[in-house]
Amino acid sequence: MIGLMGAGKTTVGKQLARRLHRPFYDSDHEIVERTGVPIPTIFEIEGEPGFRRRESQTIAELSVMPEIVMATGGGVVLDPENRQCLRETGWVVYLNVPPFYLYQRTRNDRNRPLLQVNDPLARLEELHAARDPLYRETAHLVIDGGRLVASGIVQYILREFSQLHLAHTQ
Repeated sequence: MIGLMGAGKTTVGKQLARRLHRPFYDSDHEIVERTGVPIPTIFEIEGEPGFRRRESQTIAELSVMPEIVMATGGGVVLDPENRQCLRETGWVVYLNVPPFYLYQRTRNDRNRPLLQVNDPLARLEELHAARDPLYRETAHLVIDGGRLVASGIVQYILREFSQLHLAHTQ
């Protein structure tokens, strides 16, 4: 699962993993577990480049695990190696949610270092404009919309996933 912060990657990913009877991993949560500190602390001490190095290492390790569902951090696609790794080792779903909806979902969340600015909505619009082409380049399936409920998205993903597997077995 890829997409901007607040797109619903973790929520959808957990439900999808449950339906597929597969383990679920959130790359950001894995980084927090491994370092023992929250992501804002990593940004504060190591800056964004330090966090991105940790993120790339985590993605590389999780991507080789068989039959998992993974939600990634919103900036994972900034590194071309991450994009290639995700695309080649898994079936990537991009949850594309308009910045206004992302703002509604994240406006009170202090654990998002990139949104600790004067105008978080403008920041989300900038991030969407910059990252959307990278998400699309990486994804096998793009789901557009911000009004869809997680259970509906999971149903859609499962339908697309089963059609893909039917096509491969014929």
